[in-house]
Amino acid sequence: MNAKSDIMSAYMETIVELLNEIRSEPRDKLLQVAELLADHIAEDKLVYLYGPGGHSNMNATEVFFRAGGLMHISAILDEGTMISNGALRSMAVERTPGYGTLVIEDNRLGEGDILILANAYGINTACVDAALEARRRGVITIAVTSVGHAEATPKNHIARHPSGQNLYELCDYVLDSKVKPGDAALHIEGIEPKMGSTSTFANAFLLNSLMMTTAACLGDKGIEVPVWRSGNAPGGDEWNNRFIERFKGRVRWL
Repeated sequence: MNAKSDIMSAYMETIVELLNEIRSEPRDKLLQVAELLADHIAEDKLVYLYGPGGHSNMNATEVFFRAGGLMHISAILDEGTMISNGALRSMAVERTPGYGTLVIEDNRLGEGDILILANAYGINTACVDAALEARRRGVITIAVTSVGHAEATPKNHIARHPSGQNLYELCDYVLDSKVKPGDAALHIEGIEPKMGSTSTFANAFLLNSLMMTTAACLGDKGIEVPVWRSGNAPGGDEWNNRFIERFKGRVRWL
C-alpha cells in the first residue's frame, strides 16, 4: 500500500471483508448462544464477560454499561492485565500461570453461571487458565476468539499457555472472530510490519450482534429487556435510574 490517499479505503475494505466473513458463519451458532443467554437473563441472572489480556479488556467494556447494552451483562474489569497499569506489565501478567484462575476465584463464579471469554488470539495463559478454572467450577463458557489465529500460532510460542491449549478448545460454545494471524492487516510502503489492527472491529461486531440477538430472543418470550440508554442523551439518566437499584451491588463494577 503506497498511495496515502488510498489507505483509509483499503483499511475499510479489509474490515468490511472480515465482518462479511464473520457474517457468513452459520447463523445457528450465534442464535444458539443468544437463546442460552436469553433463558439465563429471563431468570434475572447475570452474564459475566471477561477479556483477559491487553487490548482484549476492551471487549468487556464494549457491551458493559453501554448505550444499547443489556443491563444483565457484568463485566470482569480486573486490573491485572489492563494497559492502564502499564503495557509491558499487562503482557507479563497475561503470561503468568495461575492468574486467570485467580480472577475466576475472585469473582466467585460457580455452577450454572455463564461466562463469555473474549480474547482475539485465544492462546495466552490468563485466558486459558480462566477457561480451565471456569470449567472446573461448572461455569458455562462461551469463547469469542479467532480459531484460525490460535491454530496458526506455534505450540512453543512464548505467549502460549504452558499446556499449548487454545481457548476455543476449552469452551462450551465458540463464536469465531476470524481475526488473521498478527491482527494487523495492511502493508504500508517503507514499513516492514503490517499496520491497521482488525480484532477490535471483529469482536465488537460479534459481541454487539450477540447482545441484540439475545434481546430479540427475550422479546419473543414476551420479557421486558432492561437496556441501558446513553446518559448523554435527553432522558437517559431518568431511564437508567429506574433500574440502578436492581443491579447495583449485584454487578460488581457498576
